[in-house]
Amino acid sequence: MRFENPWFLTLIFFALALFFIIWKTYDKKIATLRFSSFSLLEGIRPTLRVKLRRTTIFLRIFALIFLALAISRPQNPIKETKIFVEGIEIILVLDTSGSMRAMDFEINRQRVDRLTVVKNVVEQFIKNRPNDKIGIIAFSSLAYTICPLTLDHEWLLKNLERVKIGMIEDGTAIGSSISAALNRLKNSKAKDKIIILLTDGRNNAGKIDPLTAASAAKALGVRIYTIGAGTKGLAPYPVKNVFGETELQPVEIEIDDELLKKIADTTGSVFFRATDTKSLWDIYKEIDKLEKTKIEEVGYNRYDELFEIFLFPALIILLLEIILSNTLFRRIP
Repeated sequence: MRFENPWFLTLIFFALALFFIIWKTYDKKIATLRFSSFSLLEGIRPTLRVKLRRTTIFLRIFALIFLALAISRPQNPIKETKIFVEGIEIILVLDTSGSMRAMDFEINRQRVDRLTVVKNVVEQFIKNRPNDKIGIIAFSSLAYTICPLTLDHEWLLKNLERVKIGMIEDGTAIGSSISAALNRLKNSKAKDKIIILLTDGRNNAGKIDPLTAASAAKALGVRIYTIGAGTKGLAPYPVKNVFGETELQPVEIEIDDELLKKIADTTGSVFFRATDTKSLWDIYKEIDKLEKTKIEEVGYNRYDELFEIFLFPALIILLLEIILSNTLFRRIP
C-alpha cells in the first residue's frame, strides 16, 4: 500500500493528541453548580446512558482519524511498471590545440574562440543524455583523460570546465586521441559504444596512425562520429602586435576533411562539418537523434484507490455522533 498524499497523515497525530488530552482530563471537570454537602447524593451512581453521553466526543476523534486516512489517498498497486534502460557509452574527444583559439564562432553576436563554443554545445549535449555513461578526452600533441566514463554528469560537467587550450605541448594527435578513447571503451559491456571526435586541424603528432586507430575501433564495434570545426579558408586569430595588444589577424588553418571522413566511414559512422556556431549545434543535435538510448516500458503504473474504505466509516461515525448527540445523549441546558 502507498499514500498519494501522505502529508495528511499528520492529522492522525493531532487527533491522537486530542484523544489523550481528553482522556486525561475526563474526570476533572469543574462543576457548574456548587452544593454545601453531597450527603444527599451519596450512593447515587451515573447511569449507562450518562456514561456513554460523555464519550460522544471520542466518536468525532475517530471520524477525524478515518477522514485523514481517506484524504491521504491510500492506493494498492495492481501492476508495477518495469522500465528497462539500455544506455550508450560515449567518449567525447575534444581538440585543445592552439588553432582552437581562432575566433570564427559567435555566442550572442560576440566573437569567441572555437573551444568556448564547443564546450558550450557539449555541455547541453551531456544534459540531454541523462541515461548514458559519458567520458571526456582532450588532446593536442598528446591525449589525456579529463573524465572517465561516468553517469555522474554533474561531476562530468565540472571536469568539462577544466578543458583549456595550452594545457600541454601544442600539436594535433588524432590517432592518439582515438586510441585513448578506445582504451576507455575496450572492456565495456555496453551494446552501443561511440566516440565523437572534434578537431580543427590535421594529424601532425603522436605515434599512432588515425586510420589504424579507426580500424581498431571497427574491430571493437565502436562507431566514431567525426566533426571538423572551423571556417573554410582564413580564420580570425588573436595575435599580439608590437604594442603588446591583442588583435585579430586572418590565418589559414587547414582541416583534414578527407581523413575525418575516412575515419567515420571505416567505423560505419558519419562525418560532419561545422563552420559556425549554429551548424555545430545542429551537428550535436543530429548525433543525439541518431544515437537514441533504448528505453523499454513493460506494464503500467496502475493502482486501486482505497480511500472509500476509510471515508465511509468516517462519515458513518460522524453521522452516528451527530444523531446520538441530538437524540439519546442530548443535553438540556
